[in-house]
Amino acid sequence: MTTLFDRFQLGQLVLPNRVVMAPLTRVRAAAGGLATPSMATYYAQRATAGLIVTEGVQPSLVGQSNPGTPGLHTDEQVKSWLQVTDAVHANGGRIFAQIMHGGRVSHPETSGMQPVGPSAVPFEGEIFTPNGRRPAPVPRALDTAEVPEHAQSYADAAVRAIDAGFDGVELHGANGYLISQFLSSAANQRTDRYGGSLTNRIRFAVEAVAATAEAVGAHRTGIRLSPGAGIWGAAETDVAEMYAALLAQLAPLELAYVHLEVTTADDVLVGLRHAWPGTLIVNPAFPMGPKKADRAAADRWLGLGADLISFGRAFIANPDLVERLRQGLPIAEDDQATWYAGGDQGYITYPTYRYAG
Repeated sequence: MTTLFDRFQLGQLVLPNRVVMAPLTRVRAAAGGLATPSMATYYAQRATAGLIVTEGVQPSLVGQSNPGTPGLHTDEQVKSWLQVTDAVHANGGRIFAQIMHGGRVSHPETSGMQPVGPSAVPFEGEIFTPNGRRPAPVPRALDTAEVPEHAQSYADAAVRAIDAGFDGVELHGANGYLISQFLSSAANQRTDRYGGSLTNRIRFAVEAVAATAEAVGAHRTGIRLSPGAGIWGAAETDVAEMYAALLAQLAPLELAYVHLEVTTADDVLVGLRHAWPGTLIVNPAFPMGPKKADRAAADRWLGLGADLISFGRAFIANPDLVERLRQGLPIAEDDQATWYAGGDQGYITYPTYRYAG
C-alpha cells in the first residue's frame, strides 16, 4: 500500500517521500522582486519535503499580482534566486518555481501598469496594493496578436528558473490568475480563437504549457489547476468536460505532473485522475485548509490514485512537517498575522519539534 513516505520518481528526480510543499505567498521579496537570504533560509528549512514548490513568481512586470512578490524576468532576479536553490540543494532538497501571471488580479499601484486579461472585465472586490486594499481595476483586454507573447512569458521565466538553479517549474493555472481567467466563462468573454467554446478557452493554457515544456523539458514542467474554484470571480462552466479536455491536450506532452486542488466534487477529480496518465499531485486542503495537516485526507487521496500530496499552511509553522507526519508528532499552529507581515518573525522563526528530556 502506498504511503506518504515512499520514494517516488518524478521525471529525472528521485523524491525521498511523497510530501510536497505547496506554493505559499509570503511577500518577503526585496525591492525589484529579488529573493533574499531569509527566503533562502525559509525554503532550506523545509527541504525534507519530497518536493518544494515556491510561492508564485511573476514572469513579467505586468504579470505581478501582489506587492512584495519575487520575479524571474531580470538577470538580477535570477542571480538572487541562486542563494535559495543552492541552500535547498545543500540541505538535500528539490525545488520547483511556481510561475504566476496575475492577469487581471493586479493593480497599477503594484506593477505601475494597467493589468491585462482575456477581457476588459474586472472581478468584484478589492485587491492588495502597496497602499492598502483598492477596488479591482478594469483590465485591458489582450489583442489576439498579444496573447501568444503572454503564453511565451511562462516559458521565458522557466528558462530563467533553470538558470537560477531550480529543478523545474510549475505553471500557476489555478485560483483565478491569468491561465484560470482564460478558462473562465465569466472572465473570458472573447469571441476569437481564445474564447467562447471549451476548445478555445483551454487554448491559452495548452500554449503556455507547451511553450514551457519545449523550452526547459517536459520532465521539468508541471501545472497547478483548481477545477470549479471560481476564485477572484473566475467562475467556470462545464468543469468536468473542460478539464478533461485540457488534460487530454496536455497528456501527449508527458509533463512532470499535474497538481490539482480539491475544489470540486470528488467524482470529478477522480475522473480527472483516470483521464491523466501521468503523475498527479493532490492538495486536499481547500480553501483555507485545516490548521493541522490532515493525514487521513492525504492517505485517502493516495488511495484514490494521487501519487503525491501537497500541504500548504501546515508547512508555515512546521519546517519539519514530514517528520511530524511520519512520527505522529503534534502539528504546530501558525500565526496568521505574520503571513504577509514581512520580516523574519513568523517566517524563519518556527522551530523543529523539540523532544522532552
